[in-house]
Amino acid sequence: MPAHALHFDGYEGEPLRLPPMPEHTPQALRLAIQEHAPHLLPDFEAHWKRVIGDAFNITPVPAFMRLWWTQYAIARNPVLDSHLRDLEARAAKSEDPEESLRLLEEYSRLRHEAAERKPGE
Repeated sequence: MPAHALHFDGYEGEPLRLPPMPEHTPQALRLAIQEHAPHLLPDFEAHWKRVIGDAFNITPVPAFMRLWWTQYAIARNPVLDSHLRDLEARAAKSEDPEESLRLLEEYSRLRHEAAERKPGE
């Protein structure tokens, strides 16, 4: 069975109202996570301390921001988050390699779209 299109409708046909993406800074992203996806905050902070911490080298910051920007873009949208989990689970359970590939391609495409969200979207 091929992956299907996802419709982002809210409760009873109302449009799903998502919190906007924050400014593209670690502090703004942390505040948005704290407010709208607090379940991500412990992992965000632990990852920051482990990878960035008090480093004098800021080289890992862009990769850190890309990962957590994507995680927040997904977590702020419960419909997308649930759909991605479903795609992943269905791909893992499928005994048809072609179906698994289609499901994972859809999963990847949606994650890439989430990563491309701009501040304010």
